[in-house]
Amino acid sequence: MTKSEKTLEPGDKAPSFTLPREGGETISLSGLKGKTLVLYFYPKDDTSGCTAEAIAFSAEAAKFKNAGAVVVGVSKDSPKSHDKFKGKYDLKVVLASDEDIKTAEAYGVWVEKSMYGRKYMGMERATFLIDGKGVIRKIWHKVKVPGHAAEVLAAVREL
Repeated sequence: MTKSEKTLEPGDKAPSFTLPREGGETISLSGLKGKTLVLYFYPKDDTSGCTAEAIAFSAEAAKFKNAGAVVVGVSKDSPKSHDKFKGKYDLKVVLASDEDIKTAEAYGVWVEKSMYGRKYMGMERATFLIDGKGVIRKIWHKVKVPGHAAEVLAAVREL
């Protein structure tokens, strides 16, 4: 187990990815060229913080779309898990599956965590705002869910 080596900064080129998503399709950075991408990483489907975050982004989905942005949530859950999660809460965001954690590692969000004194590797809750040319414009690490979707939407509108 190694911590992600990379530390991305605003202005860096976003690491490319192609991931399976809910509904049996795939999503890729290259396929979103020309669109603003809100790429948010979260630990696990159907857990309290992750559900609140997905619902918050879904509540603002139309506003993100009107601002020319696509919102994609990434966790290591399977596409089948994403299908269930999306259906259960009527989520309006794309959910991508990073089961081999290669994308999380490329973005530097596969990190050592600690709970009750036990250390383990897990997904950091983080959001990357990527412009239509594939350049990272803003990064939020260790995201606190309340108010986050609105803050990201404000940043999208400033691009």
